Amino acid sequence: MKLKEIQYTFHQKLDAIYGEEEVDSFFYILIEAYYNVSRLQLALNLEYAVKDAGRVLEALHLLEEEKPIQYILGETEFYGLPFKVNEHTLIPRPETEELVEWIIKEFKNYNSEIRILDIGTGSGCIAVALAKRLKNVKVYALDISKDALKIARKNAELNDVDIEFIEADILNINQSVFNEESEFDIIVSNPPYVRDKEKELMKANVLNNEPHLALFVKDENPLQFYKAITEFAVEKLNKNGQLFFEINEFLGKDMIRLLLKNNFKNIQLKQDIFKKDRMIKGEKE
Repeated sequence: MKLKEIQYTFHQKLDAIYGEEEVDSFFYILIEAYYNVSRLQLALNLEYAVKDAGRVLEALHLLEEEKPIQYILGETEFYGLPFKVNEHTLIPRPETEELVEWIIKEFKNYNSEIRILDIGTGSGCIAVALAKRLKNVKVYALDISKDALKIARKNAELNDVDIEFIEADILNINQSVFNEESEFDIIVSNPPYVRDKEKELMKANVLNNEPHLALFVKDENPLQFYKAITEFAVEKLNKNGQLFFEINEFLGKDMIRLLLKNNFKNIQLKQDIFKKDRMIKGEKE
């Protein structure tokens, strides 16, 4: 079957859902992944045909159902690194890359060993990127989901980094999962922060596919995870250690108050490229 014919079918079925430009992007990503055919190669040979069209047509069907292309392929890219993803992990997003970039800029010239804990690691994207891009680090990554940790371990192996993974619930953390002397220079987290009332603002492909455990909090307690992690950080950060969060864009002032209440200093609220309050950091007294 000719790839150009398949592309035409993609537009017939998907343009009303995604728009022509995004459908083209999906199509070229898939033929590169499945048939090793680039956009340029197809442009130079409009008659290019494949014997097994089943894979790309199955992907078309899944896209009609608004399944994210990252889950269809089982992989994505984050901070220039390859990552496996599935329905047990969030799809890493650009704003999380900005959080990682902030940490790397702060610590890239740090000469002593840096001990880092990533809470709610999911796919492991934050932990792996920091382990890969910072020198002289010891990285720990914690998650409640056994299935997410399986993927995170694969991603650490895929990117050739050494990370110690911990299965635990930060809302009911047993300090015995850490050695008594375990203290950290950095604690970072991108915890669940989307309030139930904000579900209607989300795209269907996110709402119907990505793990709700990693996304949503109750309207009446939106800082549940931030409070638990901040209190944990008071105990487990070294003096002058740094606490970094990705946050709900509507709760920046609440996060400042939370960190101040727990005696953090040098608090910085940072906007993403879209001018939304999406990151915050504080320093332990």
